[in-house]
Amino acid sequence: MTEAALIDGKAFAANLRAEVGRQAAVLAESHDVVPGLAAVLVGEDPASEVYVRNKGKATREAGMNSFEHRLPASTSQAELLDLVAALNADEKVDGILVQLPLPGQIDSGAVIDAIDPAKDVDGFHPVNMGRLVNGAPGLVPCTPLGCLLMLKDRLGDLSGKNAVVVGRSNIVGKPMALLLLRESCTVTVAHSRTRDLAAVCRDADILVVAVGRPAMVPGDWVGPGATVIDVGINRVAGEGGKTRLVGDVAFEEARAVAGAITPVPGGVGPMTIACLLRNTLHAACLRRGIAVPLAD
Repeated sequence: MTEAALIDGKAFAANLRAEVGRQAAVLAESHDVVPGLAAVLVGEDPASEVYVRNKGKATREAGMNSFEHRLPASTSQAELLDLVAALNADEKVDGILVQLPLPGQIDSGAVIDAIDPAKDVDGFHPVNMGRLVNGAPGLVPCTPLGCLLMLKDRLGDLSGKNAVVVGRSNIVGKPMALLLLRESCTVTVAHSRTRDLAAVCRDADILVVAVGRPAMVPGDWVGPGATVIDVGINRVAGEGGKTRLVGDVAFEEARAVAGAITPVPGGVGPMTIACLLRNTLHAACLRRGIAVPLAD
């Protein structure tokens, strides 16, 4: 049996970012609107520093305005909420991203709830989650949206396919399941309490794994010809004392069975920032009653 095709998220994301840049240029030319993304970083977490820096660079490369707010780790919840309120009122800002995790003295849920749903480009606000449940237009969480775009590019019409999502987080698992339902898939959400998880996974045409455990899904859990989307990004020990990134799926084992699979790194990861830019463009249009480009 031939190896599974690789779903190149890096290339897909580059194309999406270029298209967002083209649409942003059209928006500036036709409506004199330059979308703006505000990123808020509290503390000095090294990984978060990298993410915010990369997001800012990608935003500017797409022809959008990037506003970065860096606050000390000692920032109080009230101070952060004051900043969010100011960004909500700022007409230059179309998208607000508060980088998680936040320091322990700050309630992340309260901060997310305080963001104007029209500027919630992470798609985490209860209003946007409710719109997703109802099938109404809104801003969709970036990582599951990126997964969906890659699936549709690879498979075309998803209607009737048996989709299994392993993981039930609010950030990936639940919205991923809702997006697949919207595409008329038959969806199972599996998790740590699922009976015979291996059999459930093996029955999937589409298998999305988002649990945060290295190589949790072995190759014999993957059905022949299945399309596998590995959302996990886990750092593990490598050779010579170095570390390396692996997914939640045992890649080489799964690749011998699946029809197509995302690698780690280079699969889902690059799509998250690309979809953040896409959401910022959409937010800028939705807030002004302008037709939204780049349909799902």
